[in-house]
Amino acid sequence: MDHYNISFAGAGRVAGALCREMFRAGFKILQIVSVNDANGRLTASSCGAEWSSVLDFDDSNDIIIVAVPDHKLKDVLSEVRCSSRTLVAHTAGSYGLEVFPTRLEKTGVFYPLQTFSKGREVSLRDLSFLIEAKDESTRQMLVTLAETLGGKAFFADSERRKLLHVSAVFVNNFTNFMLTEGIEIASRAGFSPEILEPLIKETISKALENGPSSSQTGPAVRNDIDTIEKHMELLSFSPDLQKLYSEVTQSILKHYKTSS
Repeated sequence: MDHYNISFAGAGRVAGALCREMFRAGFKILQIVSVNDANGRLTASSCGAEWSSVLDFDDSNDIIIVAVPDHKLKDVLSEVRCSSRTLVAHTAGSYGLEVFPTRLEKTGVFYPLQTFSKGREVSLRDLSFLIEAKDESTRQMLVTLAETLGGKAFFADSERRKLLHVSAVFVNNFTNFMLTEGIEIASRAGFSPEILEPLIKETISKALENGPSSSQTGPAVRNDIDTIEKHMELLSFSPDLQKLYSEVTQSILKHYKTSS
């Protein structure tokens, strides 16, 4: 394995998770650069690195991972100072190689398709990494990095990766919102979230085993108009939820009518 020297611009959830796993995998972490002093120092201490608030990187760096919020990416990249031989890669799903300033010679995208939360450790084993690179040698470095972490490397240009990012919003962000609303409705009936846990676990498990389309149940897929109307009446306390229920129901009806 190539034991790269790696530094990070950013010390948030993504940077923290990648930094810890890369350190455990045997890579040397040199620098953590972040505006937030507390987060930066904490992340740096966890992997034996130095913390700085200035985006100047030592020439001994092989790879710099820029893991910052999307709206800060361009500004951060414009301030990065490093050797011309150093690979600079960002972790954003919605940006490609076009975001890099032309003075950076070795550039790439190293996008982990995962959700990261503060205080929660996530295994990177079998995780999908979407990779894009300016040249073949850069791409191979990112592939090596992903595979050494136990992940799987997939090649995708900006347009394909952007679509996958939208896909991730559906399966993760929208699913979480549906769970949030479902738990809120259950609470109106006097029940705690625990009552839904077996259903949630079986729903996800079955969708992964059989495919979500084949696993669909409920009044919409059965075209049970009577039950759908009763549910709409029960949601009269929230016009927003009525609208959401109606739109999703119509989408399910249309999907299964078209595919049948």
